[in-house]
Amino acid sequence: MKITVPAEFEGRLLRSYLKNTLAISAKTLTHLKTVENGITVNGERVTVRYVLRAGDILELADVDVDGSPNIIPTDMPLSVLYEDEYVTVLNKPPYMPTHPSHGHITDTLANALAFRYASEDIPFVFRPLGRLDRNTSGVVIAAKTRTASGFLGGALMRGEVKKRYIALVHGGLCDDGEIHSIEVPIKRAADSIIIRTACSMEEDGAEYALTNYRVLLSDGSYSLLLCEPRTGRTHQLRVHLSHIGHPIVGDDIYGGDISLIGRHALHAVSVTVPLPFFRAANGSDRAAPPMRDTSLKCNDGVLSLLSSRLNYPTDDGILSTFAPIPEDMSRLILDIFESHDSLDSIRPLLYQNAQEEII
Repeated sequence: MKITVPAEFEGRLLRSYLKNTLAISAKTLTHLKTVENGITVNGERVTVRYVLRAGDILELADVDVDGSPNIIPTDMPLSVLYEDEYVTVLNKPPYMPTHPSHGHITDTLANALAFRYASEDIPFVFRPLGRLDRNTSGVVIAAKTRTASGFLGGALMRGEVKKRYIALVHGGLCDDGEIHSIEVPIKRAADSIIIRTACSMEEDGAEYALTNYRVLLSDGSYSLLLCEPRTGRTHQLRVHLSHIGHPIVGDDIYGGDISLIGRHALHAVSVTVPLPFFRAANGSDRAAPPMRDTSLKCNDGVLSLLSSRLNYPTDDGILSTFAPIPEDMSRLILDIFESHDSLDSIRPLLYQNAQEEII
């Protein structure tokens, strides 16, 4: 990691710049202090008591040397929504696990990303900011360095990361345009390492959980929801929606009907996140990559992202991503609501900058 220190940070202690501006975690900072040339300024090793000057070249030794030997590179299609030197934003297809586990050693998103970097002779460590279930499609953000991972983790803890999902659920819900909340604790179900259940905070193992949602479409039998989990509990959306009597279609674990689709109809449609070190290096070589044609082909046309700034950072380094609705969900939504107009009517909400408080 290499940054030219902007003039606004002249006179600041390096310790403060690393912790408060770059948001380097304490664990990562300890690591950098112990490795050879872990922290250098203008090519010289320095301590965190160094006083910064405008134009200083700060370098942190955060490049992975050995990578992750247990993740086997596998040549599979990979949809990249955005990439720079610190993060890769991916559109995970349904039926693909995020990372290797028993029974899924070479067919995961991590394997595909490992192949991408192996072909470029870049050491690879898989550091996703959250993990989607195998059957959940959509946006996954992976940090490319240790310091970037720490930055993103800190942003998540501070509530600066917003994730939005669309879910097709059983039952009619009032399409009133209002934001509704499900504030119900979640815990692991008895005798299961996978299944979660709603509970009260007084129960052993209970974790606070909050989900906001608004109804996009409803026909009395099914409803399409835009959901924003404000906490990150395992299976949170699936448990919460089942708890209020509206399980996700295809989610047989939590009460959904599997006859319409071969997986739970849940898609991570967007994530908004501050890009690592963007402000800290403003005006230096940490600049946004050139705008390029990133038009995404949707099932019913082409959505040009060039004018909307989706999947491209704003001037203050905020990235709002968008992953098109996969074909199986699009087809099911069209079948249920019987018109292309149904999808057209919700696009303005799905495509808005996710910084806006629409949910």
